[in-house]
Amino acid sequence: MKSILSGIRILDLSRVLAGPWCTQNLADLGAEVIKVERPGAGDDTRTWGPPFLKDRDGAETQDAAYYLAANRGKKSITVDLSCAAGQETIRELARISDVVVENYKAGQLRKYGLDYESLKAVNPKLIYCSVTGFGQTGPWSHRPGYDFIIQGMSGLMSVTGERDDLPGGGPQKVGVAVCDLNTGMYATQGILAALFHRERTGEGQYIDVALLDVQVAMMANMNLNYLTGGTPPGRMGNAHPNVIPYQTFKTADGWIIVATGNDEQFRRFCKVGGRAELGTDPLFLRMQDRIRNRQALIPLLVEMVKTKTMAQWIAELEAAGVPCGPINTLDQTFENPQVIARNMRIDLERDDSGPIKLVANPVKYSATPIQYELPPPRLGQHTKQVLEQLLDYDADRILAANGGNADPNTRR
Repeated sequence: MKSILSGIRILDLSRVLAGPWCTQNLADLGAEVIKVERPGAGDDTRTWGPPFLKDRDGAETQDAAYYLAANRGKKSITVDLSCAAGQETIRELARISDVVVENYKAGQLRKYGLDYESLKAVNPKLIYCSVTGFGQTGPWSHRPGYDFIIQGMSGLMSVTGERDDLPGGGPQKVGVAVCDLNTGMYATQGILAALFHRERTGEGQYIDVALLDVQVAMMANMNLNYLTGGTPPGRMGNAHPNVIPYQTFKTADGWIIVATGNDEQFRRFCKVGGRAELGTDPLFLRMQDRIRNRQALIPLLVEMVKTKTMAQWIAELEAAGVPCGPINTLDQTFENPQVIARNMRIDLERDDSGPIKLVANPVKYSATPIQYELPPPRLGQHTKQVLEQLLDYDADRILAANGGNADPNTRR
């Protein structure tokens, strides 16, 4: 069975997270992804551990879990971009590729003759996607981009964390690198649309994706709360600015989330808690009433929720049709029967380690289900295979493309 992107070749010059997350998505969809890495070092995230993947004897390999999270489905080759032979190798690979993805600082690849205009000259139909912190234009285009910094600059941290006047108050970053991940997803979307455009017109193009642009866009309703109302929203902890109650509550023995999206759900929530009168109180009757009278309502609900255990609340609220749920740790997440039923855990065999535990792509296709064939590769694992088969290189040319690096990884 052919995958959606079967026959599409991606030349992946990216590293760390945003670019590799994009190219992993494309690999999941069936594209051939050739990941180009530095000889002897590779993607920075290979060393971002512990934990590290262990081999069959229980010894640590050179691949950190962070690297494994974003690099399944790819072939790894090593090429030295700083030398003329390595640059020529990239140009030759670009000539027979459909897409190039890179996340070097703006303009950095131009000095190597590997920028869009240079590669377009050898492949006019090429789609070239640059992922940077601030984009290719503007006064900050030269700056490096880091997820944490973008979380702050985009306004995300201004609405994330407890209020300043409460214990533990102050700005907080999100627990995963959401700016990188969101950017990887937008880059994936941009590439897929560009492939569709090329299918119709035969025309390749350049795609400029920036972390700051993406995270500003991803502020979504918070943006419009400000642009419409004129007041920047602030931090509200686990509460919601437009929906009440929509937050965490401490039960008799743990924490739950209650997310009432309408007035009827609120009335049912109060009834389950033995405080039906709150659901009909004129101060709290409509959503806008509850928002205006938040400070009076929330303490009453906090005391109400303390009267039952977490299990009691979840069972009774689910029976009453009130959205709710627990706050899981990751071990609990992967033991969740719904997560298990959706096959979100997968194993891929790697020659040096045996099965690697990974997380599946969440998109479920009826006609072209995602097929997982390649585990996250060892550094340079496919250098010999790719350069021999695609470019007809001999051992000397492979060595030259690696700047004379004799690392055995480059000869596999």
